[in-house]
Amino acid sequence: MGDSIVVACGIIFCSTFAKPLLLDYIFFSIVKTNIFRLILLLACTCQAVAQTFPSERLLEDLKTLASVELEGRRTGTQGAVKARLFIQKRFAEIGLKPAFGKSYEQPFWVKNQKEAIEGVNLAGFIAGTKKNKQWIVICAHYDHLGKVGSTVFPGADDNASGVAALLALAEYFTKKPPQHNLLFLTPDAEEMGLKGAKHFLKNLPFPIEQLALHINMDMISRSNKNELFAVGTYHYPVLKKILAQYVAKGFKLSFGHDHPQHPTQDDWSNASDHAPFHQQGIPFVYFGVEDHEDYHQPTDTFERIHPTFFSAVVAGIAECVHLLDQHLNNIHKQKSQHP
Repeated sequence: MGDSIVVACGIIFCSTFAKPLLLDYIFFSIVKTNIFRLILLLACTCQAVAQTFPSERLLEDLKTLASVELEGRRTGTQGAVKARLFIQKRFAEIGLKPAFGKSYEQPFWVKNQKEAIEGVNLAGFIAGTKKNKQWIVICAHYDHLGKVGSTVFPGADDNASGVAALLALAEYFTKKPPQHNLLFLTPDAEEMGLKGAKHFLKNLPFPIEQLALHINMDMISRSNKNELFAVGTYHYPVLKKILAQYVAKGFKLSFGHDHPQHPTQDDWSNASDHAPFHQQGIPFVYFGVEDHEDYHQPTDTFERIHPTFFSAVVAGIAECVHLLDQHLNNIHKQKSQHP
């Protein structure tokens, strides 16, 4: 009788108390395991992005483009020719398909009162996995100011940094194909009034209705504030909702420099090659830093960039492009709120 009571009490205890405790243990074990797996997945993703942007190659490309051998990459000079040959070689190594028939080149003429100067845009593309007709143009001008006498203006931040980043992004997305078509454009003659970007927009290799988004990178390799700006969200608010999902690692991503009446910030809405696209109502994001003391000076050299910041920024832009690619249908429908 006594043993039966003990057994019965044991059963009641296990049913009443032990079972919930066991269930709680199992539940929290599952939660903890899933959280661990999520953390591990995020860590692996971050590590994969970091591995895809080896700083050695990124910095090597920037250093080459900013070298004195390229003589400041002024449109129409031998330095510009050398820069073009280098960029096309990298396009081919990466595996980009030529954007203009069988060629990466799109020549055009820049005319002034004295002469006509030949400029050459370069572009290659990666086809999207969805096999649709929507395009994202990723852009970074390769020209700079050239030489004044024997003084070279290397243009390391402006804009060897953008071109080096573009090459890194192209390499990244060949390994991780995007949903939509990506065209990688390095315009010429930005410093002469955005001539290359304007010519490209008038002579697109696809119908303009298929152009959903323009992403521009111009001066992204140094910042004393460790800050990169994503410009354009004032005009196209859907972009801010998407980019706000990104958590910056190693730098601060800020929005701004696109409000014409802002009391303290310059308006960069028309400051670089994204301007003609914006003027046609095409949504844009312009990634750039605020001006520094070496802007348009011979001292804008490779030695003055911030390598750790630059590497983090390029990895961050890759994640932003991935997000924008995922939400491209919503972006394509967006009209400028503040033309």
